[in-house]
Amino acid sequence: MTAAATPAIRARGVTKVYGDGALAFHALRGVDLDVAEGELVMLVGPSGSGKTTLLSILGCVMAATAGEVALFGLPISGRAERELPQLRRALIGFVFQGHNLIAALSARDNVRAVLELRGVPHRRAGRDAAALLEQVGLGDKLGSRPAELSGGQRQRVAIARALAGAPPLVLADEPTAALDAATGHQVTQLLVELCRERGTTIVVVTHDNRIFDLADRIVRLEDGRLVAAGQEAA
Repeated sequence: MTAAATPAIRARGVTKVYGDGALAFHALRGVDLDVAEGELVMLVGPSGSGKTTLLSILGCVMAATAGEVALFGLPISGRAERELPQLRRALIGFVFQGHNLIAALSARDNVRAVLELRGVPHRRAGRDAAALLEQVGLGDKLGSRPAELSGGQRQRVAIARALAGAPPLVLADEPTAALDAATGHQVTQLLVELCRERGTTIVVVTHDNRIFDLADRIVRLEDGRLVAAGQEAA
């Protein structure tokens, strides 16, 4: 990233406090972080270190107690709560640990639903959803519901859903936690390859050192503080 480039993510002094007084819990304690466009950063650290809280703030799911965050040069700190869903739809795709698919919908309709939320007409959304599922190797599973798919296949649907509408930022929270080593690496590699093709920025929260080799950079949090950042991937 050149000095003049605008980072995909810029966080300065980000603090998150839950509760008040003697019961206050400081989940984040003044985190500064830049992520370049097209970069894959993995957030690592022990449970309770603040990883998921930071991801939620970057994803416009919750507000920081203090500090500033900008996505692609657009300030998100201090935004009214009613503005956050629109920002999420415009900028961010999510991949969750438990995939969070809608059980009653087919793979295609799980992806189509996101496209329609982003303003794509129903028929075109169906075609685009099918194309995305083909990209993740599920062209023969369009009509399958989540219960009819393996864990790895469900996460592939989740990847297709996260990429629906081509958001510039994808956030993944423990995407391999429920998968075996081989499937977890395969699914994460697929996510990385598809995002590379699109120039998508990716931030992954993970405990899984089996996927560290896929990162451009690994950032470690402990006790709400960023304690290491750099080119640590193998």
